[in-house]
Amino acid sequence: MGRSKLAGIINLGKLIGMSVSKQTLKSETVINQLAEKEKRWFAVYTKYKCEKYVAEHLGKKQIEVYLPIITKTKRYTRKVKKYDVPLINCYVFVYIDKGQYLPTLETEYVLKFLRQGKDLLAIPPSEIEILKRVSGDVEEVEAIDRHSPEPGEAVEVVSGHLAGMRGKILAKAGKKVF
Repeated sequence: MGRSKLAGIINLGKLIGMSVSKQTLKSETVINQLAEKEKRWFAVYTKYKCEKYVAEHLGKKQIEVYLPIITKTKRYTRKVKKYDVPLINCYVFVYIDKGQYLPTLETEYVLKFLRQGKDLLAIPPSEIEILKRVSGDVEEVEAIDRHSPEPGEAVEVVSGHLAGMRGKILAKAGKKVF
């Protein structure tokens, strides 16, 4: 970190009433959340419409990859077609450690990793789980058949794109509308 930038951060800290020293800045600064042996989730930016290709080639390199896919239906005059498309365009999620960083980056059509400034951003596993639920990739869903839920009662969605999500019933407007 440059001297002027460090001095600016220390001055800003004093302005808002925090005590900031060079030592605390160096110890709290996280550079590249990429660990030597611990694997973490990262987002990889790819060339447009090449997400499936990149996911396939990363899999061939023994790199764990997750590409959330949803099915879209298009209606034409004489036919109906279904397409599998990525939930988030131009992004693939990889579960890697430091040793797999370069092979991931060297894969064809991988442009860059998602970053904040110069630092790679690790994605918490809970966020990946949410993506899996939204795209319908959750396997463990247990349905319980019982009475109709009442307002204020805790519920869990058991089917559809939001399967596994939990919440509370706020209001009820009929048998199927909550």
